[in-house]
Amino acid sequence: MTAGDGNQLISVHPEDLKFIFELEKQSFCDLKVVNNTEHHVAFKVKTTSPKKYFVRPNTGVIQPWDSCIIRVTLQAQREYPSDMQCKDKFLLQSTIVPPHADVDELPPDTFNKDSDGKVIHDRKLRVVYIPPSSTQGNSEDEGLKGSTQSPDANSAVQSLKDERDAAVRQTQLLQQELDLLRRRRYRKSDPGFSLMFAFVVGLIGIMVGFLLNLSLSSPSTE
Repeated sequence: MTAGDGNQLISVHPEDLKFIFELEKQSFCDLKVVNNTEHHVAFKVKTTSPKKYFVRPNTGVIQPWDSCIIRVTLQAQREYPSDMQCKDKFLLQSTIVPPHADVDELPPDTFNKDSDGKVIHDRKLRVVYIPPSSTQGNSEDEGLKGSTQSPDANSAVQSLKDERDAAVRQTQLLQQELDLLRRRRYRKSDPGFSLMFAFVVGLIGIMVGFLLNLSLSSPSTE
């Protein structure tokens, strides 16, 4: 007796092979193959582009009511497909085998439909390429959702940024004033000016240190 999708020996999740497509980068998709029967079921994965994909395992035996994971790896590509549409196809074949059958001992004709009385189930899998921008957009959407749930945290982060920017601007102004004082020092002939200059420089140094300290500290978000 068999069960599952349309009396198929096995079910596959997901039903499509989806790869995040980036130039010069590998991508993979994991398929969960479930044996929906009380029999031992052998499977084999075929593709129209064997040099383009790496499938492990491409052949195996699944025990009754058990499952396994097949990893399909898309090799790094040098150019984008037209309109990001992929015409590659995969075929997942399955058939009942004797109990305790070993994958290394399967007969060569295990998946041949010409064998007498043998039933081979075929399941076609479509390949879908996903641009990286789509996944990044989803991540950004999730981040926005998370931010709406934590208004206090967002407010604290924004406050920290404002304080940092203000500290940077104030430091730049103080640096400009310090340069101006240095230039005035060489123009003044008043002997008491050096003492005043040293006092002002020391005061500015203290203020700069305080502002930098403030810009580097982060408020608690809890």
